[in-house]
Amino acid sequence: MSPRKRDIEARRIVVKVGTYTLSDSRGKLDRARMKDLVGQLASLREEGREVILVSSGAIAAGVELLGLPERPQDIPSLQAASSVGQGMLLNLYGSFFEARGILVGQVLFTQYDFAHRQQYLNARNAFRRLLEQGVVPLVNENDTVAVEEIRFGDNDRLAALVAVLTDADLLIMLSDIQGLYTADPKKDRGARLIREVERITPEMITRAGKAVEEHSSGGMTAKLEAARIATASGIGVVVAPGREPGILAAILGGRLAGTYFHPRKKRLRDQKHWIAYGARPHGSILVDAGARDAIMHGGKSLLPAGVVECRGNFAPGDAVEVIDEDGRKIARGLCGLSAVELDEVKGMRSAEVARRLGEERSEEVIHRDYLVILERED
Repeated sequence: MSPRKRDIEARRIVVKVGTYTLSDSRGKLDRARMKDLVGQLASLREEGREVILVSSGAIAAGVELLGLPERPQDIPSLQAASSVGQGMLLNLYGSFFEARGILVGQVLFTQYDFAHRQQYLNARNAFRRLLEQGVVPLVNENDTVAVEEIRFGDNDRLAALVAVLTDADLLIMLSDIQGLYTADPKKDRGARLIREVERITPEMITRAGKAVEEHSSGGMTAKLEAARIATASGIGVVVAPGREPGILAAILGGRLAGTYFHPRKKRLRDQKHWIAYGARPHGSILVDAGARDAIMHGGKSLLPAGVVECRGNFAPGDAVEVIDEDGRKIARGLCGLSAVELDEVKGMRSAEVARRLGEERSEEVIHRDYLVILERED
């Protein structure tokens, strides 16, 4: 079965909608647009599909309820607006879904919930039960308690992680633009829409630039990063215009709307995907050229002999980034040694490491079973 045919037949779909798509010209929530979106999702349910909605808009709703002249900039005010607005967002969605005979269950996340393996597995079980009971999970970042260290930064990344967590068949990100262009269409009239992307490259992400929308935190860069997370787990991704009537039915009816990102042929298994994109790095390890080639092309574990420097304060079992001598992040993994131990044995051969740390300690800094290459061709 081709990737596109599989996506048309997708049974479990994650739909992400941003604040800009849900807002009117004044930055307030557009009830008519929300109701239309719910109608589209309800129609997908009637086709026998499962849907998970990742929706922004809590802060915009809070700004409206609090009568603020504009979106605040400081964290406490944003958290207060989110606290007030999250209830309004849930009530609006709840009433629109209830009119179609569908229950909604709210699921709020911080990065902590994905960074810790047990929390991650608990969340997976919760989603499974909600879907089994016919409930539409309504997902958002828990802005009320999230601080910079545990924020996702945008709901695009959250949507991708949720798609992987729930073993979704397809991720659809509804945006204010048509999809991925060859250049910024707001600045370059010659920019062309790219209909399909086989592989997301670092150059593509750099070219995409940063967000420009007044009321949103994401942009095309964030969507590309999210697409990279989802496609690495074998999930197709569509970025499409959220305000286009009947857009979800069009996508799932086979029309090539927006930009389609093909899933990777060699998908990461669950634990390795969590290491690469869920676990939060506690430090980094700088490796020499020999070690880089061994882990990138030889499928080898990282040994102390190839370590040039370690940075950060990590413990055994913590996630770390692996960086080459050109400063490129080439891999992530779960380190078998603490930062203190690694600093003591870096550059040493296995026999020397055993004498220094003892025979019972692992000779690998990162075993290949817990090492994920970040940039590799399919």
